[in-house]
Amino acid sequence: MSPIFRSWQGATALLLCLAALASLPLLAADAPSPFGGGAAALIFVLVAGAALASFANISAPLLATILFVCAHLAAWLLIGGLSGNEGKATSAFFLMIAAAWLLAWRCVTVLSGIRAKSRAADTFLRLLIPALFGAWILILWEAITRGAGIPFILLPPPSAIGARLAGSIPILWADVRQTIFKAVLFGYVVGCACGFVVAILADRVAFLRRGLLPIGNLVSALPIIGVAPIMVMWFGFDWQSKAAVVIIMTFFPMLVNTVAGLAAAGSMERDLMRSYASDYWQTLFKLRLPAAMPFIFNALKINSTLALIGAIVAEFFGTPIVGMGFRISTEIGRMNVDMVWAEIAVAAVVGSVFYGVVALGERATTFWHPSNRGG
Repeated sequence: MSPIFRSWQGATALLLCLAALASLPLLAADAPSPFGGGAAALIFVLVAGAALASFANISAPLLATILFVCAHLAAWLLIGGLSGNEGKATSAFFLMIAAAWLLAWRCVTVLSGIRAKSRAADTFLRLLIPALFGAWILILWEAITRGAGIPFILLPPPSAIGARLAGSIPILWADVRQTIFKAVLFGYVVGCACGFVVAILADRVAFLRRGLLPIGNLVSALPIIGVAPIMVMWFGFDWQSKAAVVIIMTFFPMLVNTVAGLAAAGSMERDLMRSYASDYWQTLFKLRLPAAMPFIFNALKINSTLALIGAIVAEFFGTPIVGMGFRISTEIGRMNVDMVWAEIAVAAVVGSVFYGVVALGERATTFWHPSNRGG
């Protein structure tokens, strides 16, 4: 394959760099603090040099390092030049941001093709690649919102959200403690446990299985905005009503998935257990529950996100003066959108960590499954 086609990101970045040169300056003529000639020249040298390096016949780790350093240094210089010049970016500025993004894309492509020789290096690469992807979402967000002068009330830049987050740690921690460590965790554990126990009973008793599953499909379709105010009326304004909403949301996914998992064991394995004169409970614990584990963990992962969503939405309908949902509804009314985005960011991080813990538990428990053995 031709080097140009193999590194089309580098070729496109070089073309964007030439187009930006033809449409200079990087900032509008009335910008309070325009780019200095040295800074602008350095940005073009970094982008053009990295784009040309992507065609060179050099080792993958060295190429990835060059692309990483040049793309991120150019982006840092470009965004740094927006300080005091919000809304003054020209087409040349956005062309250079796009070129730097393409170089970062090429960097990720090169990193994806590297075969690590140790477990530590493999773990590092698996963490670095998604981290770069996420970082460039924030970089492009910052460049577009500040460069185009998008009103703060519509979409604040990540830097403003980060500043609000850093300055509101005590408030955010109190909200997380109220929503996550009380409503979400309690409702998640109780809802999943009840769903699992009822699934065992439904598997054992035929009329429960035939009666509960259609009801489960019906209840899972209930709108949360209809259930939440009823739970607040029944259980009060504190975290107990939010936990009740989480229990309802997590109960039936666990029930349906566990019942499906218990039916996943093959007929040959069941016949083998019967030939050993195994009773129902021996077959359940030694064959059917292990076979159902992928289904059970699938429900746990689904519920890890449903629980967080349910608790936050339930707090919109009545809560003490603390909680993530309460903070979002209150601050949006005050037009403090940076605080709203800070709460959203915290919820995203907490939800990702929660999901990751469940996924690690699945990997440790179902290590024998083909999806975890890579076979």
